[in-house]
Amino acid sequence: MAQLIFAQIDPGIVILFSIIGVAVGAAACFFVLTKLSKTRIGTAKEEAAALKAKAESEAEKIRKEAAKEAMLEAKEERHKLRAEFEREKEKFKTEFERETKERKSEIQKTEARILQKEDSIDKKEQQLDMKRDAVEKQKQDLLKKEADLAVLESELSRANEKMLAELEKVAELTKQEAIDRLMEGLVEEAKKDAVNVVREIENAAREDGLKRAKEIVGQSIQKCAADYASEITVSVVPLPNEELKGRIIGRVGRNIRALESATGVDLIIDDTPDVVTLSGFDPVRREIARVTLEKLIADGRIHPARIEEMVERVKKDIEAGMKEAGEAAAFDTGVFGLHPELIKLLGRLKYRTSYGQNILKHSLEVANIAGAMAAELGADVKIAKRAGLLHDIGKAVDSTVEGTHIQIGVDIAKKFKESKEVIHCIAAHHGEIQTESIEAILVQAADAISGARPGARRESVENYVKRLERLEDIANSFTGVEQSYAIQAGREIRVIVKPNEVDDSMTVFLAKEIAHKLESELDYPGQIKVNVIRELRSIEYAK
Repeated sequence: MAQLIFAQIDPGIVILFSIIGVAVGAAACFFVLTKLSKTRIGTAKEEAAALKAKAESEAEKIRKEAAKEAMLEAKEERHKLRAEFEREKEKFKTEFERETKERKSEIQKTEARILQKEDSIDKKEQQLDMKRDAVEKQKQDLLKKEADLAVLESELSRANEKMLAELEKVAELTKQEAIDRLMEGLVEEAKKDAVNVVREIENAAREDGLKRAKEIVGQSIQKCAADYASEITVSVVPLPNEELKGRIIGRVGRNIRALESATGVDLIIDDTPDVVTLSGFDPVRREIARVTLEKLIADGRIHPARIEEMVERVKKDIEAGMKEAGEAAAFDTGVFGLHPELIKLLGRLKYRTSYGQNILKHSLEVANIAGAMAAELGADVKIAKRAGLLHDIGKAVDSTVEGTHIQIGVDIAKKFKESKEVIHCIAAHHGEIQTESIEAILVQAADAISGARPGARRESVENYVKRLERLEDIANSFTGVEQSYAIQAGREIRVIVKPNEVDDSMTVFLAKEIAHKLESELDYPGQIKVNVIRELRSIEYAK
């Protein structure tokens, strides 16, 4: 029956109902799937939101912990810095108290020395008053001798008149001839009397002046005890062993070339065991090279880059040392208010020498001697000391600036606004211009004393021999000189004259003329004693 019914149904209807069924099933499936997708999406969003909230919570927790740790580290670092600051503060305070204590001690010592000097000055003033009284007495004696000389001249005039009258009576001479003969005798006798009087006066004045001058100079020198060190144009650096010579030379000589190029000094490495010789005329460069080489040897690393680095470091140290030396020199001499550039130039004199004499030590001695003599004579001590300290300042740069060290020093003093009195002392300390103040004379004398002291300077054998030969040639150039001998290293010249040509009275004038010619034609340290000797010998033989 059923088969019959289905057989009677139109196939198109069957297909239609099949399609509708498929569509309804598909729609139901779509609805179900959509519902499930929405449910899953909602669940995923909830899970994502929960994860996000959890992550944010954990991130916030981590951030707070990191901030807390950073704060703890910052507090700890702050405590460390504070503790270090406190330690440095305590160290600085200790050093400051120690330096203050040392300065106070030095000031007390200086005050004690000043009090001693004041006592010494008072004593010297008393001695000077006594000397003035003695000079006044000598002056009175001289006036008395002049009066006696006037009486003698009056008696001589009367004797001349009497002699003229007698000559007119008994001599078969004309009046003019008698006058001529009389005048010759009188002139000769007056010359001899004048020579004797001059000799007595000169001897008395010379003895008194020399005694006073020796006292002043001796006391001034005693107040100054400067050391001397003869320096030459080479320095020697000792080596621990011979192997270091090869390392100093370097591969194909690169190390030694780098050191010579950086310092401007020649390195001499020869067969002399365990030493390297540094040669150069600039003492500052030679000192830089010496210190650099010693530090490189101690460090052990010797190569071009290290050499350049060490040279620059040593240069800075040397410059700082020169500045300290200049400040110490100004402090030791009591010269204040110097320009900073003048301080640096003073420090450069530490490495400058003249005839083996250190110029900075020489300047210190000149300042102290000039100041001491100025105090004895009542001159301006401050100007004398300041000029004495700066008198050779031109030698600090005379190797790089044209001109004499005197002109360079004058220009430097003018540039840094030194006083006219100090500038004049610098310009006149070698006698090239006329001295116009007692301070200039004292600086000139102190410079000569410092340079002429035994052992202060050295002279080459060639120059020494030439100076002695020139000294004897000048003495032999005078008429009546038989022979002359330079003795005591050129500090004395003994002149032997011909007794038949030079009499006793003429020896005085001859000694003066030789001394004047030596002063005008010869350069020498200190002074030269001219000793003229006249000896008459009579020889007979008994047969």
